Amino acid sequence: MKYQLKISGLDCPNCARKLEEAINKLKGVKNAKIEFVKNTLTFESENYTQAKLDIIKLAKVMEPDAKITEPNITTKTSNKKLILNIALIVVGVAIGVVLYFVKMPTWCYWTFYIISALLLGYKTYIKAITLLFKGTINENMLITLSVIGATFVSEHMEGLMVIALYSIGKLFEGLAVDKSRKSIEKLAKLQPEYAYVVSPDGSVVQTEPQKVKVGNTILVKVGDKVPLDGEILSGESFVDMQSLTGESVPVKLKKGNKILSGSIVLDSALTIKTTKAYENSTISKIMNLVENASQNKSKTETFISKITKWYTLGVVLLAISVFGIVFAVTKDFNTAFYRGLTFLVVSCPCAFAISVPLAYFSGLGNASKHGVLIKGSNFLDACAKLNLIAFDKTGTLTTGKFKIEKIDVLDKTKTKQDILYLASLGEQYSIHPLAKAITADCHKKLEKVDEVKEIAGSGVQFKYNQKTYFVGRLDDSLTITAVELYENNTKIGQINLTDSIKHTAPQTCQELKNMGIKTVMLSGDNNEIAKTVGDKVGVDEIVAKLLPQDKYNYIKTYQNNKYRVGYVGDGINDAPSLTLADVGISMGINGSAVSVEASDIVLVDDNPIKIIDAIKISKYTKKIVIENIAISAIVKIIFLTLGALGITGMLFSVFADVGVTLLAIFNSMRALKYNPKKNKKN
Repeated sequence: MKYQLKISGLDCPNCARKLEEAINKLKGVKNAKIEFVKNTLTFESENYTQAKLDIIKLAKVMEPDAKITEPNITTKTSNKKLILNIALIVVGVAIGVVLYFVKMPTWCYWTFYIISALLLGYKTYIKAITLLFKGTINENMLITLSVIGATFVSEHMEGLMVIALYSIGKLFEGLAVDKSRKSIEKLAKLQPEYAYVVSPDGSVVQTEPQKVKVGNTILVKVGDKVPLDGEILSGESFVDMQSLTGESVPVKLKKGNKILSGSIVLDSALTIKTTKAYENSTISKIMNLVENASQNKSKTETFISKITKWYTLGVVLLAISVFGIVFAVTKDFNTAFYRGLTFLVVSCPCAFAISVPLAYFSGLGNASKHGVLIKGSNFLDACAKLNLIAFDKTGTLTTGKFKIEKIDVLDKTKTKQDILYLASLGEQYSIHPLAKAITADCHKKLEKVDEVKEIAGSGVQFKYNQKTYFVGRLDDSLTITAVELYENNTKIGQINLTDSIKHTAPQTCQELKNMGIKTVMLSGDNNEIAKTVGDKVGVDEIVAKLLPQDKYNYIKTYQNNKYRVGYVGDGINDAPSLTLADVGISMGINGSAVSVEASDIVLVDDNPIKIIDAIKISKYTKKIVIENIAISAIVKIIFLTLGALGITGMLFSVFADVGVTLLAIFNSMRALKYNPKKNKKN
């Protein structure tokens, strides 16, 4: 059976990964997965009680600060652990300083030395020994061996400095990760705990959002969070949507406007008709996507994770080789041993293992703050490489909110209302935006019809009152958006509709061009309609009269021509193209559940300009990852060489190693603070 536990106190994604791997090796535990952002551990076991005890026991050894509880138990966050860790380091360093400057009896010196070393790194030593018995050698063992070795060759102060600087580095790492994590946890706080449902008799009942049904009326009071997506029935208020869309300026919404769950009502109560169930509402979808993002790792992150498994064992063997070579040349055991230890300290993989996941973690968190949900670091990497973006038209570049502009009656025995009703009879089975616009304007109760048959790319055929009707589009010469109605193969009416272009669509296309990215519009409409929209938004290429499979084939053709393709769509028929594209981008509000599931990136507020934010954040994060890898590698190679040759000692090497680790950590934090809306100078 599958179970879930709450796990808190993990310092970094890398620590979570190592613990997850160790848990999966436990007898009786299968498919264990730690979601670092969500603080959850899921696993399968036939004996839950024993498995839980084994997991807690293992976690206490590998990650002493980790706390595992039942999922329904609330744990209070406290600064006590941080204060305690700082206090231990300060006391440990203070004792070391006293030992360096004050002469004392040998027994007293060794007593204080051991106390200092334990205060500074007892967690590291315990982890090293425990993992060694489990067949794993990592940076904890490197540091432990360095401290023991330094003590063995009478370099006591250098041994204390090794563990002191390592512990300080881990402390800063925890603070950096905590800051990144909190930016994402703000989203979790947007999930409302209750909803006020308005009954038909006017009474108001408080209930859980999960129990509210689509079509219910809810009341949202001033200062409350909107529990479910809906449409405002009454009231007018400024609404704070910053945590959803990244826009800091409150938006004024009134009757008829759509409103997203997670928004905060600022100055006046609103009555809202719910349009989506809780699990399909915006804030729920956001949390599900963000929580699962850490499972989709980039090739760089995966490569670093795999390398660090064997890296530590490799450098231990190299350190032994350095010891052997130096001893063979100098015949001095202490000198050879010291240089081997120096090699061990400098080779610690912390800079790689910590900074790369942290950079991606920060980039994903930053994107979510700007209303862009990227489902994993692998898609963040892919987004940075795009050189062509293909757009669907309706609902993507246009609002998709069609309105009936005119009804033409071609059969004198019919009225406009007859044409609208007959067209609605066929369109009631369709989810196309045009169909929704037509049925929305028909206020008569729709009857059931017979022999409904959907004709791909054309429309719907059905039988009603012993006559055959077709509603859709057969006349390709029409230069406007229209739906035709045929009765027994004779055209009896036409409904003309209008759609408006999203106000940021032209700016989006222009900025993509400025970034050297080609833009294409793939539309199912005829050439004239597609050209009208395409010219207004300014795409480089317009391809019209396409069925879903045609769009799929066009994307495949671009990819075969060595383009890295991003596809932007919102409908069910866009799902194949979203899946095929190197990066699929869907709309968060009006996008279908299928398109959101098939995509790699979700734009929370359906605003295409957020594509620019996604690309800029992706490129900036990738740049930081490369910087971290390059800087760490160069510094390590230099000091490994200098240490092996005896030019630098252990203490200087420790400063260099810890220094580059801290530098990489702070550099990774830039991905969280980066603002894609500012220019380079800013």
